[in-house]
Amino acid sequence: MERGRSITLKHLLINDKKCIGIQFYTDKVIQALIKELSDIKWSNEFNMAYLPNTKLHLDMIFKIFRGVVWVNCNFFFEKDLSKNYNEPVNVEWFRKRKLKENHRVCPKEYLDKLEIKKYANNTVKSYVSLFEAFINFYHEKELSKINDADIRAYLQKLVQESRSNSYINQSI
Repeated sequence: MERGRSITLKHLLINDKKCIGIQFYTDKVIQALIKELSDIKWSNEFNMAYLPNTKLHLDMIFKIFRGVVWVNCNFFFEKDLSKNYNEPVNVEWFRKRKLKENHRVCPKEYLDKLEIKKYANNTVKSYVSLFEAFINFYHEKELSKINDADIRAYLQKLVQESRSNSYINQSI
């Protein structure tokens, strides 16, 4: 996915019909992909492309733009307020888990920092898992000896393995 290339989905009401607005900066790739959408129209009033708000159209948007253009849904989907954002961080799983022989564990200071930042438990599990994958990749090096070049080499390895952008960003 090229850096900076994105569309933003918005709710529109056009002629009393719910529509999906697609806002974007002029870009030949995005314009070509927009034309692939069925039922697409242009709104001069809102200065954006739009199509009927249906599950089929929404699925089509994600399918056509996947891996090419970032689809920003911040204005489209309601934030789930039912989640308990004050859920206490529980790191007992970390202490009780079974480890492979010679497996390097995440330093306690790293875990403490995630706990202080009050990350959600699933986020903590993901970050710890990814951090341990990194430090175990360099299992023969002391942690304090891992440098910027090592980090770049590891990230390059992830790219070469065709890891998703999300996976790579979480690893960073």
